[in-house]
Amino acid sequence: MSESTPTLRAEMAGIPTYKPGKPASASEGPAAYKLSSNENPYPPLPGVMESTLAAAAQLNRYPDMACTTLTAELAERFGVPQEHVATGTGSVGVAQQLLQATSGPGDEVIYAWRSFEAYPIITQISGAKSVQVPLTSGEVHDLDAMAAAITDRTRLIFVCNPNNPTGTVVRRAELERFLDQVPGDVLVVLDEAYREFIRDVEVPDGVELYRDRPNVAVLRTFSKAYGLAGLRVGFAIAHEPVAAALRKTAVPFGVSQLAQDAAVASLRAEDELLGRVGALVGERARVVAALQEQGWTVPETHANFVWLRLGERTVEFAQSCERAGVVVRPFAGEGVRVTIGETEANDLFLKAAEAFRKNG
Repeated sequence: MSESTPTLRAEMAGIPTYKPGKPASASEGPAAYKLSSNENPYPPLPGVMESTLAAAAQLNRYPDMACTTLTAELAERFGVPQEHVATGTGSVGVAQQLLQATSGPGDEVIYAWRSFEAYPIITQISGAKSVQVPLTSGEVHDLDAMAAAITDRTRLIFVCNPNNPTGTVVRRAELERFLDQVPGDVLVVLDEAYREFIRDVEVPDGVELYRDRPNVAVLRTFSKAYGLAGLRVGFAIAHEPVAAALRKTAVPFGVSQLAQDAAVASLRAEDELLGRVGALVGERARVVAALQEQGWTVPETHANFVWLRLGERTVEFAQSCERAGVVVRPFAGEGVRVTIGETEANDLFLKAAEAFRKNG
């Protein structure tokens, strides 16, 4: 038997593994809540369970590979041509498809840091080089520095708006000024996974920006506000050449029929969705106000989470929260991201944060 091993691509060396939010512990003690994955605490929207149960009866059949009904619903919902819509396994799956279509060895991908932790992973998988531009002191994208980082090797730029994990945003004037500086052959991806939680009218809807900019694509997901994190369905809205490339790079039959039908049902339950999102936004305001009253510095958040920069005390804080019954998402040496969840979970977190501050 040969002792040699298969040769893998050099890009595979050193790729970090994506770290999901730690699940809540079932051990004895306070009721455990998971505030580490930005999940929606509400159950599926009306009509979703019925549609998925019906689809489950056909699990012996392949799903609609073209996501025909979902694509039509999305095109109507956003007022775009169906040819401009492409679906995938969550917005991160679509982001990886965009990299496959645009970037390879010798190319560069620009994004803010810290931002969504999947960006460096999927960039390295593509073989491209990450160009990480530090956030400003206010935890916001430094768009001027990102524009200055563009070279003739730049192929794609991610702008996460709101930014994960800080929750901060870039507003219309600064984003449009940035887009005006980006060469037309560089794709700008506006990652708007948390768009539904924005209440600031000065934060632009990426779909409006894409309309007259062929080099802009918008990512959205059903995992957050719509509460379908377990079904993995996201989509992009982009001009036809980019959308066509996404269809070419998609994993065949990647979006299950359960996910497609659940997404359609969710789109048709928009009134209920808006009510739930409104309640979470209200809880977000309450949590932020309470943290500020305790003395914490909290960046202005426009998503369904809050960010606390804790530096070297990050892991210690996360462990303290877990002992109190809530699991948060630590980024070692930087800070913690805490999802806005059920009122009871938020109260437990606030109690843990207050105790940590008093005892620290």
